[in-house]
Amino acid sequence: MHMLVDGQWRRNAYVATDDSGEFQRQETSFRDSIEADPDATFPAEEDRYHLYVSWACPWAHRTLVTRALKGLDDAISVDVVDPVRRRDGWEFAPGKDGCTPDSVHGADKLREIYTAAAPDFTGRVTVPVLWDKERATIVNNESEEIMRMLDVAMHDVAANDVDLYPEGYRDDVDRIIDEIYDPINNGVYRAGFAESQHAYENAIDDLFGALEHWDDVLADQRYLAGDVLTEADVAMFTTLIRFDEVYHTHFKCNVAQITDYPNLWNYLKELYQLPGVAETVNMDHIKNHYYQSHRDLNPGGKVPVGPDPDFGASHDRDELPGGPPEALE
Repeated sequence: MHMLVDGQWRRNAYVATDDSGEFQRQETSFRDSIEADPDATFPAEEDRYHLYVSWACPWAHRTLVTRALKGLDDAISVDVVDPVRRRDGWEFAPGKDGCTPDSVHGADKLREIYTAAAPDFTGRVTVPVLWDKERATIVNNESEEIMRMLDVAMHDVAANDVDLYPEGYRDDVDRIIDEIYDPINNGVYRAGFAESQHAYENAIDDLFGALEHWDDVLADQRYLAGDVLTEADVAMFTTLIRFDEVYHTHFKCNVAQITDYPNLWNYLKELYQLPGVAETVNMDHIKNHYYQSHRDLNPGGKVPVGPDPDFGASHDRDELPGGPPEALE
């Protein structure tokens, strides 16, 4: 993989697997926080912060779903990169459908945003990126932390009275986000990028064991943490929405599809149909990114036509207690 080293772009400088063939995800680098305090270094303010995202990336997608559910569309601006990541990394391609120019810097490549914040930056250039337009720097590029900032710190700026980290559920939300990360969110990547049969089969066992577990849990409760929608559901959603169209084939996660799990499938449809969420799903960008960017896994770059699951079909989740926040009804 390619990365910045002391502010210079280096191709094939990052090794993503360890000696046993296990996929290892790099830690993110910018870890500051927006705070609901006017005296903070990064205070919660409208029209101050900007997100750089890819519609294709599940980690960036978390921030877009949170932004939509909270009603932060007018408060936090967004730019979208080209879904196909090539040798120069994420690039801006305003001529492509669903892409934008860099409205803040006029940059051609996302790595220019990183070096604008840290000229000697060393690390991978990833999305999402939360940029502070006033201080002219990156606040954070860790999706889970950005999701929490948009949900909690920016709550008073948001148009929707939606709390995805409610009191009384916070320990469970944190626990579940941790529980689903390695086997599911990152598990599909562990399977797809494994360089040994043993590493691949370990990832597959973890992944489908976890999917079966959560399908059982969702038989009796509406959401992952109980009867209320939380950040844990957002974190699960962005993996599930890509599963049948991408991970099942491209990453060889072909033991089953999400449509084979009755509770996960109905749960996924409910989340997709929440106000504003469908607009964050660009399946053309998602499929083109994976199948055309990872030429080591898909040398011909062909993008499958199917399976095209109907996320807008009816679901049965209203039969269970709880439901979405009133602001989303």
